[in-house]
Amino acid sequence: MSKLLFIAFYESDLSAAPGFAKALGIDYDTFLAPSVPSDVFAKELAKIATGYSYIASPSSMKSKDALPYLAGLLDTPMVTDVISVVSPTTFKRPIYAGSMIATVETIGNPVVITFRPNGFEKGLPVSASTVTLEFTEASNVKVVSESNRGTGRPDLGSAKIVVSGGRPLKEAATFESVIGGFADSLGAAVGATRAAVDSGIAPNELQVGQTGKVVVPDLYIAAGISGSTQHMAGIKDSKVIVAINTDANAPIFEMADLGLVGDLYTVLPELQTELKS
Repeated sequence: MSKLLFIAFYESDLSAAPGFAKALGIDYDTFLAPSVPSDVFAKELAKIATGYSYIASPSSMKSKDALPYLAGLLDTPMVTDVISVVSPTTFKRPIYAGSMIATVETIGNPVVITFRPNGFEKGLPVSASTVTLEFTEASNVKVVSESNRGTGRPDLGSAKIVVSGGRPLKEAATFESVIGGFADSLGAAVGATRAAVDSGIAPNELQVGQTGKVVVPDLYIAAGISGSTQHMAGIKDSKVIVAINTDANAPIFEMADLGLVGDLYTVLPELQTELKS
């Protein structure tokens, strides 16, 4: 039976292992601190990685930063953004901004994997224990500052509902009030386009798309988003996409399951009122 080392960077990750027989989760509180550089984490993790068939974690900015270090230290293959397991050594992952699916066969042991948890059906409950690492290795990384914008909202990468906004929000306060307020009424995560992030309207960790986070929620609501290729690459596998835009010819309507031509400043408050009634 395969033995999995499952890396839980966030509390929600602990329930994301897709049907493995056993998982060993790393204490997620440890990794919320940016003061633990990824190279140090990888060095410490390599010390306990012996004997595992797979080392896996849900795809996130943190796992994509740390696990390649680990794969390099172990001189073992790595597959990122796995969406399907074909066999114990063969996996499927998207390439070319999600326009094609590659089938990748691995040769080596263990195999390091990041996977998109919402791309899998729920598996049987796993037997999970947690270990805390002590970081004693030297790092080549210097942390110059730390910041925490924690909001208590669901994690963007694993949320069932995501509400995203684009550049029409104009400023950070408006983005938080309109998009954040509507998301909170649904218990949803908040996302943003690259244009909104580059304009300072939304923080970097909320960016959805090819150069941001790939999301696979049950419901994705895009408010004031035209639908650039790089953004659509990050949401194309959402089960239902709802688009709200004043431009009836916006590209996003071609992919959306439901489209509403209207002003987000009018539509979202009206929907929020209906939710409260």
